[in-house]
Amino acid sequence: MTSASKRAGMTLYSEKTDVYSHQVRIVLAEKGIPHDIENIPQGTISEDLLEHNSRGSIPTLVDREVTLFDAHIIMEYLDERFPHPPLMPVYPMQRGKYRLTMHTIKNDWYSLIDIVNKDPESKEGKKALTQLTSDILAVAPVFAANTFFMSDEFSLIDCYVAPLLWRMTSLGVEFPGNGGKQIKAYMNRVFQRDSFMQSVGGAAPKHLMDDKD
Repeated sequence: MTSASKRAGMTLYSEKTDVYSHQVRIVLAEKGIPHDIENIPQGTISEDLLEHNSRGSIPTLVDREVTLFDAHIIMEYLDERFPHPPLMPVYPMQRGKYRLTMHTIKNDWYSLIDIVNKDPESKEGKKALTQLTSDILAVAPVFAANTFFMSDEFSLIDCYVAPLLWRMTSLGVEFPGNGGKQIKAYMNRVFQRDSFMQSVGGAAPKHLMDDKD
């Protein structure tokens, strides 16, 4: 494997089924940022990754002399470094509202999927998945109120929500009733988006930012 330090561009250390890695892959695809992806098989150690991040955690982004880990930090960095298309609102009050929503999703929903991912077949995993499904159904009207989550513009919030729903569908989760229809309509819109398809390997990457520094 070629060390990322020997490359001139950007490298994302990612795991294909990791929801946090998936968040970052969507942002990279949405903005058309040229990058390499080093897929780290689950349960393995990458010496190349350890050169940049002693924790060996994923996702890890290496952008020339900058190394970042933690999906939220990486996503905000990418949105600021490559401002078009913007994935956060311009106005501070609305940005604050978006950040609070992402914080809530991370604390409430992602804490449950973390339990599920440890062992989906365990009693704790099944209980967490049932709770997560119920919590998402409880806010089904939010999915129907706009084209995307809280907005008619695709945003970083969708980069939080979409990987979570994708993981839940892979676990066989069904969303019943009218609320389920609203959530499924949202999933259809997002899952068919070019950037999402690229993030799961369903389309060729677009390099729209080659002339950006």
